[in-house]
Amino acid sequence: MTQPDFSSIRSLADVTPELMTQFSEGTFTDLIGLKYTELTADQVSAEWVVTPQQFQPAGIVNGGVYCTVIETLASVAGGVWLGERGNVVGVNNNTDFLRAVREGKLRGVATPIHRGRSQQLWVVVITDEQDRTVARGQVRLQNMYAQG
Repeated sequence: MTQPDFSSIRSLADVTPELMTQFSEGTFTDLIGLKYTELTADQVSAEWVVTPQQFQPAGIVNGGVYCTVIETLASVAGGVWLGERGNVVGVNNNTDFLRAVREGKLRGVATPIHRGRSQQLWVVVITDEQDRTVARGQVRLQNMYAQG
């Protein structure tokens, strides 16, 4: 299989949901099956199907899966917003687990609370197929401006 040509991509602001899913191939989020559905400077959304590989011993989705998705969506969203000015790194992730899940498709949506010169704060809500909130988190990002 031929690797896609990403040479024209200068920043996350140039990336579509399909390209972001391709960028993620072979990464931790690919292991859980995360597929991006929306990618803008104001909102990033993705979904995945629950599998037994995501379970903790009690037979429900491990909280670390939610933390991963929340950190990932907030970081991608922050990077899209910052664009060619630089990159972002997560400095705090606070995730609440609200409902146990054993099966189905889950969806995460990241939206901004604050986007400033040095930091950003994003909230991410994960819902199930009945649109019930199963986890919610917020991630503080540090803006890392390009040197030059």
